[in-house]
Amino acid sequence: MPLLQVSIVEGRSPELKEQLIRDLTATVVETLAVKPESVRVLIQELPKTHWGTAGQSMAKRDKDKK
Repeated sequence: MPLLQVSIVEGRSPELKEQLIRDLTATVVETLAVKPESVRVLIQELPKTHWGTAGQSMAKRDKDKK
């Protein structure tokens, strides 16, 4: 049973997350030759204050851009 764990910054629409689940599932089905029912996709959404890039949080980076 393939299990995919995806971490993203919060703020995407439910529709985009559904599309991500569909697309990832389709890719795993095609690549690993498994049934869609066996594929599990977990999406973990993180606040921008918990995601750091280049030594600072995305929240601070976004604030500094303004």
